[in-house]
Amino acid sequence: MTIDNRIQVVLIDDDPHLRQALGQTLDLAGLKILPLSEAKGLAAQLERDWPGVVVSDIRMPGMDGLELLSELHAQDPELPVLLITGHGDVPLAVQAMRAGAYDFLEKPFASDALLDSVRRALALRRLVLDNRSLRLALSDRNELSARLVGHSTPMLRLREQIGALAATKADVLILGETGAGKEVVARALHDLSSRRNGPFVAINAGALAESVVESELFGHEPGAFTGAQKRRIGKFEFANGGTLFLDEIESMSMDVQVKLLRMLQERVVERLGGNQLIPLDIRVIAATKEDLRQAADQGRFRADLYYRLNVAPLRIPPLRERGEDALVLFQHYADEASARHGLPPHELQPAQRALLLRHTWPGNVRELQNAAERFALGLELALDNAGAEGGGNTTVEVINGGLSEQVENFEKSLIAAELARSHSSVRSLAEALGIPRKTLHDKLRKHSLNFGDSNPGDENE
Repeated sequence: MTIDNRIQVVLIDDDPHLRQALGQTLDLAGLKILPLSEAKGLAAQLERDWPGVVVSDIRMPGMDGLELLSELHAQDPELPVLLITGHGDVPLAVQAMRAGAYDFLEKPFASDALLDSVRRALALRRLVLDNRSLRLALSDRNELSARLVGHSTPMLRLREQIGALAATKADVLILGETGAGKEVVARALHDLSSRRNGPFVAINAGALAESVVESELFGHEPGAFTGAQKRRIGKFEFANGGTLFLDEIESMSMDVQVKLLRMLQERVVERLGGNQLIPLDIRVIAATKEDLRQAADQGRFRADLYYRLNVAPLRIPPLRERGEDALVLFQHYADEASARHGLPPHELQPAQRALLLRHTWPGNVRELQNAAERFALGLELALDNAGAEGGGNTTVEVINGGLSEQVENFEKSLIAAELARSHSSVRSLAEALGIPRKTLHDKLRKHSLNFGDSNPGDENE
């Protein structure tokens, strides 16, 4: 359990009469307070960016004020802690201030002195958190741009959505084609959230065998089934305090979907063969390459689970919708690969740039990364056009020749790319290229390109 962010002052004193008197003073000043009789366990209930201050007596049974100060500052050194004592102990006051106490008040003290110190501490806390938030926003923006490379409008919008959702506790459903970067987005959501110091547990539901999926996810007790000799902590439980990423969620069986729905609704898990309900503090990020609404209509996915997951959907645009991001990404990954292999970087030639822009990238960023790796190694730039119209492969060699050679190669790549689009006639191919058919015949012969089964000399085509 965490202390509500609306609480401005946590007041700790083992003397109930003094605690009540101080509490009334703060309450009458319009401050929201939480009075406590002991300090033990407080640090665990305060989030690092809790916006309040702590006022605590020093001499208390159990954990004293100096021990509390040390524990709180181990979690957040900038949290204002005001210490009070009735013993007039000057050395103790010096020790407290050296330990980082914001202020030290000696009992008896005037109410105005307490209020003035608390208000100054709250003002300082607001300033600290405002600066912290600004620094985090700037670093998050830079980090997101480094992780999700690209300047296209769809990518700018995606980064904005991730930045907005990361700070919330909402579960997220990521929609994207194979290779689009769903796990990259999930990790960004985790790393930019308040759960960044907790575990990030990634599970590919499609890769789990049906016979072990429940044990992997929910865990089991000894004797739960044949071969279960000792307790196993499941992935859900292992992710406690952090983020659980479920990829290919459409692959889950109906039975597992029922249990997942219960976990999402109640935030508890029950190990196989066990009777204990284990509370979970996790954020769930699910990902799919399918239309789950359509799958639900077809009876392949539970509709109630779909609606439970679809609270905060994030769509990752496929690479073919991102325009010149393909060039930016390709050069980024090629430079990374060159540095990794200790090779000089290659510059993309005009023909290669044209090829990259024309390609439909059926494998998305994953396919592009592989192509960039080959390019960095000095191999030919060969792209699989199986997902595009016409199929087949398109290849452009790495060249560093003069202008005329680059122009020739550029022309060849344009014609080859248009050939791969499966035109039904020489006429349609010539029209697509914007050149006369006679010129097209000459260029096909010049570059040793073939039109397939069509007869390039048939003027009726």
